[in-house]
Amino acid sequence: MSLKVRGILVLVVGTVLGLTVSFGSSLLAERQALRDAYRSEPVASEYLEQLVEVMERVRREYVDQIDDQQLIESAIRGMVQELDSHSRYLDNRQYEDIRIATTGNYSGVGLDVSLEDGRVTVVSPLDDAPAARAGIMPGDVVVSVDDMPVDEANVEDTVNRMRGEPGTEVTLDVLRDGRGDPVRFALTRAEIHVKTVRSAYLGDGYGYIRVTSFSDSTAAELNDAASVLRNDAEANLRGLVLDLRNNPGGVLNAAIDVADLFLDEGLIVRGTGRIRQARFEQYAHAGDQLEQVPLTVLVNNGSASASEIVAGAIKDHDRARLVGERTYGKGSVQTVVPLTEGSAIKLTTSRYLTPSGRSINGTGIEPDVLVRNHDPRRQYRGADSQVSVNEDRQLQEALRLIGYDPIALSKLP
Repeated sequence: MSLKVRGILVLVVGTVLGLTVSFGSSLLAERQALRDAYRSEPVASEYLEQLVEVMERVRREYVDQIDDQQLIESAIRGMVQELDSHSRYLDNRQYEDIRIATTGNYSGVGLDVSLEDGRVTVVSPLDDAPAARAGIMPGDVVVSVDDMPVDEANVEDTVNRMRGEPGTEVTLDVLRDGRGDPVRFALTRAEIHVKTVRSAYLGDGYGYIRVTSFSDSTAAELNDAASVLRNDAEANLRGLVLDLRNNPGGVLNAAIDVADLFLDEGLIVRGTGRIRQARFEQYAHAGDQLEQVPLTVLVNNGSASASEIVAGAIKDHDRARLVGERTYGKGSVQTVVPLTEGSAIKLTTSRYLTPSGRSINGTGIEPDVLVRNHDPRRQYRGADSQVSVNEDRQLQEALRLIGYDPIALSKLP
C-alpha cells in the first residue's frame, strides 16, 4: 500500500494478549514530513521561555525531587493528552504493545481476553498456545498473575505481566463457573502469533467469517479462510456473513485491504488533514474471490475505527446490508510517531470520510436492519464457539437475509 512508510507503526486498535485496548484509527505518516511541517511554524520564543520557567520551578521547588526524564515525559504526556481523547504519549512498553498489535506476534501464554464488567474474561485461548494446552477455557476470569491480583484500575499493566521471554514461567489463577475456588495454571511462555480471523462452514453453501481486529496479516488470513470455505462448499459459496461485532479496529491499511476483498471498484475511504500524508484516497480493485459472493455484515456498538471503515465502504457501495446495532463512531486517524529512547506519540492527524463523504465521528453507522442483542454473551464466535448459531439472534437474521433456508437454519447447532 502507498501509505506504508518505513519506520512508523500504526494501528486503529491494539490487542495485547488479546486484551482489547482502544487506540483509535492510525495512519502511517513520514516522521520527517511531520518535523518539516512543524519547523515551518516555529513556536514563539516567549512560550518556550514560559515552559522552561515552569520546569525550572518544579525542579527547584517541588516538595519531592523529580528526575529530569520523568519531568520531560510528564510534560509531553500532558501536552498530547490535552489535545483530544485519542492522542497520547507512549512509553517504551506501550510503544512495544502497538508493535505487537500491528504484527500480531509476541511472546506470552496465548489468551484472547476482554474486559467485561471490570473482569479480565477469556474470550478464547489461541490454538496450540500454552493456555489452550493447559486447559484454560472461554469464560474463565483471570484473577491474578504470579500471585498479583488483577487491578481493575490498571488492567493493561496486569495483563502485560503475562508476556515475557519464551521459556519463562508464569502462573495464572482463574475463576470458572461451577468451581468455588480459583483454578491455578502454571504456564511456560512461548512465541505466539495472534490470528485475527475465525471462520466456520455452516452448510448448504453458506459461510461465516469473524474478524476480531485488524493487523498486518488480517487480509491474508481472511483470503485463506475464504478459500477454505469455498472448498467446503465445493466451489459454490452461496452466501457469507462477515462479523465485525466488538472489533475495535487495528491497522488502517488492513481495513483498506479487507474492504477491497469484497469490492471490485470504487472509493473505500478518504482522509482529510493538515499535512500531505493525512490527505489520502484509497480505491478498490477487481479480481478478488469474494467480490460477487452474497454478503451481510454484523456490527454493534463495539465495532469501531477500522471496522467502521470496512462497514462504511460496504454500506455506501450497496455491496451488502449491515445487521445489528449502531457502530461506535470513531472517525479520526492517529499517527504513531517514534521518538528517541524507544518512546513515541500517538497523534491525531486526520479524519476519515466514508465513500459518500460522510464523517461518522461521534455518530457511528446505522445498520440497515436493526437487531438488538440484549445479552452480549449470546454471540456466536465461529468454530468451537460456546454459543450456538441458533442462540445468536443477529447472526440468524444476517443468514436469513442472504437466503439461508429457514428450515435448514433452524437445525443449525
